[in-house]
Amino acid sequence: MDNWTSAIVVGASSGIGEAVARRLAAADVRVALLARRGDEIERIAREIGGERAVARVHDVRDVGDGAGVADLWDDIEAAIGTVDLLVFAAGAMIPVGEHEYTFAKDRAMLEVNLLGAAAWCDQAAVRMEAARRGTIVGISSIAGDRGRRGAPAYAASKAGFTTLLEALRNRLARAGVNVVTIRPGFVDTAMTRGMKGLFWLISADRAAAIILRHARTGRSRDRHVPARWWLVSAVIRSIPSWIFRKLSI
Repeated sequence: MDNWTSAIVVGASSGIGEAVARRLAAADVRVALLARRGDEIERIAREIGGERAVARVHDVRDVGDGAGVADLWDDIEAAIGTVDLLVFAAGAMIPVGEHEYTFAKDRAMLEVNLLGAAAWCDQAAVRMEAARRGTIVGISSIAGDRGRRGAPAYAASKAGFTTLLEALRNRLARAGVNVVTIRPGFVDTAMTRGMKGLFWLISADRAAAIILRHARTGRSRDRHVPARWWLVSAVIRSIPSWIFRKLSI
């Protein structure tokens, strides 16, 4: 089982990221909360307590060549010590119309869900491989299992993130670094509120508890949250393409 001392949670201003940060702090892990909404992460850090949490304003769409991520990581470690856990929970899902093809929306989702994720996971990989320990947790989605007609760029970004995490898991295994892919089902967050047809809905705190339970095993893994979503995912992946394209999902 991993016993973390310091963690970075990217996308900690609400939803799963906030819930994970609060649970980590409650377990005496020092946490850096990152998000673009500074007022929210500063409030959460105050509620957690100054000795266990620090807040850093960061927009994952603005990672450039990654140098800024390295500098921010150094700044965080100066405040809370060597980071041995990264949780990338930032995510963007922008609604698109039935006949809408807007590159600006697609780009925003790709920048957050894939490019921003790659910048942070790469930085974690460099440091954790050198230390020969650590855990990377990426919050992906079952939406990445297929090319869904309702959200092409979102599905593509999550498919890319899932594949990136698998590749890092395979690359870092020999260094003793664990990479955990999380594919949640429906979680009660700002992203899902107002959506129709939701089922098996769980709270962000419940999702966070399951995610950390998987991560704490000290083993690299790919898990659905809750586990019953594995069956839904398996069924969706088994549908022939000519049938899948006729479905409204």
